[in-house]
Amino acid sequence: MSAEILPWLWIPVTIWAAFAQTLRNATQRHLVAELGTLGATLVRFLYGLPFAFLWLLALVAAGLPVPAPNTAFVFWVAEGALAQIVATALLLQVMTERNFALGVAYSKTEILQVALFSAVLLGDPVTTAAALAMAAGTLGVLLLSPADKERPLRAMVMGWTTRSALLGLASGACFALSAVGYRGAALALDGPSFLSAAGYTLVWAQVLQTAALGGWLLWTQREVVMRVIRAWRASLFAGFMGTAASAGWFTAMAIEPAAHVRTLGLVELLFSYVVSRRLFRERLTRLEIAGVALLLVGVVVVSLR
Repeated sequence: MSAEILPWLWIPVTIWAAFAQTLRNATQRHLVAELGTLGATLVRFLYGLPFAFLWLLALVAAGLPVPAPNTAFVFWVAEGALAQIVATALLLQVMTERNFALGVAYSKTEILQVALFSAVLLGDPVTTAAALAMAAGTLGVLLLSPADKERPLRAMVMGWTTRSALLGLASGACFALSAVGYRGAALALDGPSFLSAAGYTLVWAQVLQTAALGGWLLWTQREVVMRVIRAWRASLFAGFMGTAASAGWFTAMAIEPAAHVRTLGLVELLFSYVVSRRLFRERLTRLEIAGVALLLVGVVVVSLR
């Protein structure tokens, strides 16, 4: 199966990935109180790994070939995997400091940073439209994290110094680096199927992530790993949804440029807002809604550049 046969397949796959990621984020947020930020981050990779292997085995059983790794693939998948660990930990920290919908919105600055990192790392050009989109997104982030809600315009200048803003921007940057890494890894594989390339990349990424974060915690905070193991019932769902989301992202980015995929993935903001209101009983202020709207304007411009 080639990407040319199904040129629009990346659209429903991306929407599914965004929905699965919303459910995974909500589950991980509940686990933070019990496991801590790094423990909840490990859950995503450790309990998602068996499902990643099952997905690859299903693809092999369907007759798709397993790609052969190369130096470029190993570099890109390692870069994407490590960046995703840091991004996930930062996102969970943001979501424990502010409400759920805003935490996800902060991570969506990734959309505006993918173009920059793609230009530097993959040679993709940055257009004038992309630069305007970054400006709109930056303004949106400032409105989402004002230092003083009574004087938002003044706070826009001060907003960069707030802890939530910095953590959110850092999370978005790491997610952008991760997306570029996974796109680069899939493109580096010389195989006939985008599905097998995505599935193979996913397994490599989750093995590296589980080994890196799990090994670090075993060395420095063994009790956290023990708590993660004891919380296996709640963690299995988070792991499954994490792998389901990643499989969707990887597959979509094996077909379509990362900036387009992550732009459409902004539907996650809608999903997270529904979760925020229904599950966590949280509401966005008018100022915060304006910030989200500006982020949406920015990513739409990126998609049309």
